[in-house]
Amino acid sequence: MSTQVSREEVEHVAELARLRLNQEEVEQFSGQLSRILTYVEDMSAVDTTDIPETTSMAAGHVSVWRDDEVRPSLSQEQAVSNAPEAVDGLFRVPQVISDR
Repeated sequence: MSTQVSREEVEHVAELARLRLNQEEVEQFSGQLSRILTYVEDMSAVDTTDIPETTSMAAGHVSVWRDDEVRPSLSQEQAVSNAPEAVDGLFRVPQVISDR
């Protein structure tokens, strides 16, 4: 089975991601995405019922992360004390996404 990603689908995704693609890039991504989806379909068809789940491919894997521990931190008031603008203890920032 082969999945084909159309030019229209690539253009739609590019618009959602706010990417400007020329026609050559649209064609290139259409082919690449089609091959990726076909590969995923092929992998999904593999029977893995008798294969145990793994969380790491490295044998003897040791976590390098420390355990979380509660420590003193800034109060909310201290955290916003140097902010250019704060409202009700929260940082006020300029709007970066329009309301279309």
